[in-house]
Amino acid sequence: MVLKSTSTTNNTVYQISGTNTSRSLPDWVARKRRRDLRNDAEYSSRIELIQDFEFSEASNKIKVSPDGQYAMATGTYKPQIHVYDFAELSLKFARHTDTENVDFIILSDDWTKSVHLQNDRSIEFHSQGGIHARSRVPKFGRALAYRPDNCDLYVAGSGNEVYRLNIDQGRFMSPYDLGDDITGANCIDVNSAHGLIGVGLENNTVQFWDPRSRSKLIQMEIGGSVISNYEVGGGITSLKFNDDGLSLAVGTSAGQVHLYDLRSSQPLLKKEQGYGLPINNLIWLDALSNESENGPKLLSADKRIAKIWDAQDGKPYTAIEPSVDINDVTHVPGTGLFFLANEGMPMHTYFIPSLGPAPSWATFLENVTEELEEAPVTTVYDNYKFVTRKELAALGLGHLLGTNVVRSYMHGFFIDIRLYEQARLISNPFAYQEHREREIRKKIDKERESRIRTSSKLGVKVNKSLADKLAKATEKKAKKAEREARYKARKAAEASGEANDGQQDFENEPDERQTDAGLIDNRFQNAFEDPDFEVDENTVEFQQLNPTKSTKTSQTSRRDLSDEEDDAGYGNDDNDDY
Repeated sequence: MVLKSTSTTNNTVYQISGTNTSRSLPDWVARKRRRDLRNDAEYSSRIELIQDFEFSEASNKIKVSPDGQYAMATGTYKPQIHVYDFAELSLKFARHTDTENVDFIILSDDWTKSVHLQNDRSIEFHSQGGIHARSRVPKFGRALAYRPDNCDLYVAGSGNEVYRLNIDQGRFMSPYDLGDDITGANCIDVNSAHGLIGVGLENNTVQFWDPRSRSKLIQMEIGGSVISNYEVGGGITSLKFNDDGLSLAVGTSAGQVHLYDLRSSQPLLKKEQGYGLPINNLIWLDALSNESENGPKLLSADKRIAKIWDAQDGKPYTAIEPSVDINDVTHVPGTGLFFLANEGMPMHTYFIPSLGPAPSWATFLENVTEELEEAPVTTVYDNYKFVTRKELAALGLGHLLGTNVVRSYMHGFFIDIRLYEQARLISNPFAYQEHREREIRKKIDKERESRIRTSSKLGVKVNKSLADKLAKATEKKAKKAEREARYKARKAAEASGEANDGQQDFENEPDERQTDAGLIDNRFQNAFEDPDFEVDENTVEFQQLNPTKSTKTSQTSRRDLSDEEDDAGYGNDDNDDY
């Protein structure tokens, strides 16, 4: 199955679409390679949840409509807006814009009304027919927020003001003055319970405004102190109210998340994201399908990873870590499905069954994941090498911590196996030579062991005819040596006049045929035990080098006859001329 899953805890995350998941091909390529793709398991088992769920270069923002039936995304290049219909599981339409999108809000229950903040200081209102109206703000905007009670649209950006545009009246209202010492606001959110407005500023503070009196209520410092030497876009980068009206999550540019109760200025919980990158998204979640863990969950995302953890004690729940940088994250309400806008061409889709069921328009995802749960074949990372922090420093790769190259996992890191091999060769250039010497030493030791092993009678498993031939030759050689030894002993006895004693000494000598009846030296033992050394007697080469069996028999008989004659000459003492 093409679905890739990662399970850092007991909660499995399934990647439905995105980079390195399913391979999509144009229709004309599929037609041309239809015969080849028929045997391609990866292509035939691919899952394409939403057709054309991608942009030409990258995606910036993505949101789900309030009715849960559509998704709107913005991306580049060229700057454009995509609307996806979940009922049809396909792209409904694509609309091009003049400039790139910074942020947008869906105003209606479906996709028909939306407002878009562009990077040229313009605000565009879109309807079914296209751009309905366009306006501009004095300074560059960074975030949008909308309060449906009075139809006020809030624009936070560079400068010390939050601009208010009333959509009902069609005109700008008096802006919120954040203060003379404020140089910019990065994020803004409206509490859905009582309408309180929170603005995250560059100086690491959050201001709260009451829309009824249009006055600032309080300015709260995040992290205990105000940062004087702040940078553009730094400080508070993300802010999100919970629907309960009291909980607030604040993300900083240093990769920290602070949870607050609005009734207290002291944080209830502080959480480190782990990479030191600005927090881009904060989403409040509930584990709908698990009654034992249905407490509030919070998703915090930077450009590297999206982590889900318990909002009460900070315990990690699970994590989403794509192979490209994250620009935006959205959640399909009431389900376990997540969409990610990122720097890759395809947008990513993830499904977490423990957080909720699959949406009604994609119920087949539950069947697929259930099959995978029954026969899990998941791996954490393919083609990656796990190393500890100490090994990473020894390889000279410590400076890559926090980048896309090094993936943190449990008590260590995953790096690409090719990078690991290259770094290992650079850090120890003699590693291959040492490995080669070890292999050569092993072979030499193995050969030495075979040489000094005690001789034993070989068990003939292959080449039995060759073994019989060698056995006969060995026996003949032993007989000849015996005859020669008997003749020399008899002559020596006759010369000394001690024939009986000499014969007795000869008979007491060990029989040479009984000393070692082995067929061959142990160094060639494999010729009779290893099937790879078996001689094929049916080949033409073997038949040409060896005579036929009848010829063998005749030659053997003649040799045996001559041997008997020799035995008669040596053994007949009466006819002996010596």
